[in-house]
Amino acid sequence: MAKRALITGIRGQDGAYLAKLLLEKGYEVIGGDRRSADADYWRLRYLGIEKEVRLVYIDLLEFNNIYRVIEKYKPDEVYNLAAQSFVQVSFEQPILTSEVNALGVLRVLEVIRQVNPGIKFYQASTSELFGKAKEIPQNEETPFYPRSPYGVSKLFGYWITRNYREAYEMFAVNGILFNHESPLRGLEFVTRKITWGLARIKYGLQDKLVLGNLEAKRDWGYAPDYMEAVWLMLQAEEPDDYVVATGEAHSVREFVEQAAQVCGFKLYWEGEGLEEKGIDAKTGKVIVEISSEYFRPAEVDFLLGDARKIREKLGWKPKTSFSKLVEIMMEEDLKRVASERRA
Repeated sequence: MAKRALITGIRGQDGAYLAKLLLEKGYEVIGGDRRSADADYWRLRYLGIEKEVRLVYIDLLEFNNIYRVIEKYKPDEVYNLAAQSFVQVSFEQPILTSEVNALGVLRVLEVIRQVNPGIKFYQASTSELFGKAKEIPQNEETPFYPRSPYGVSKLFGYWITRNYREAYEMFAVNGILFNHESPLRGLEFVTRKITWGLARIKYGLQDKLVLGNLEAKRDWGYAPDYMEAVWLMLQAEEPDDYVVATGEAHSVREFVEQAAQVCGFKLYWEGEGLEEKGIDAKTGKVIVEISSEYFRPAEVDFLLGDARKIREKLGWKPKTSFSKLVEIMMEEDLKRVASERRA
């Protein structure tokens, strides 16, 4: 009999890639999503799996709703990917962020404990837990120091998952995933903002790209690779928490430079600080500018993951290099914008 998995946050990048992976492994996939007037399952359509996922309404703010869904569908595994996931927005909506990212996790865990504590549970944690990191690179033993309401709310989710594992002997795990990107990333994230913006500039639909801190460094991986790691965590003999990362850090500036190269621009920089500009040598046009509007109130400057534990215990390692990731995203957005322009 096929395993059944419930994925909350099915509309997101990770939900779509994880659903595809589980379907390929023979699972029945229940996709949980909050009811929304602007719900669009374009990512599932993009992957060609929209009709293979059973969609249900689930809202992490509503305990009884979660209870009814889990009681009705009796999943073997629950992957909690739902979250208010935009760091910048969390400064504007800290209470809502905490209701979803902190208490929402507790609601799901408590429902599982009541309905069937044998259900395996995955909590989507984040490298933002490390924030103002005490050491580089960061691993499972690194002290946490979140720097945003988003990071703080996710820290509660992390600890309540561990608490339920230890208190009730539930198979509950945290995946501390460092930044993972793909063509399915939302335009709110800097990586897609870069590739989408450069593609539009190339086709004359946009004048320039306006960014924040070019020196912020991230450990960027490819989302499909990371969803394999997520699945492996729930197949392990014992529940545990794992950092998932590439072990390489690259700056926003490097991402822009590599994407610009794939796009056919020859980028060079002039000026300093907020006056710095990225110029295309071929045309002399300014295509990148800096604005203080896109700097965070409390910046996370340097996140670099040490994924030795998951490599040694579960045999996972990333397959996609940074340069290949940028190439995949840039080429896909060039196709999208070319298609949009023709339309």
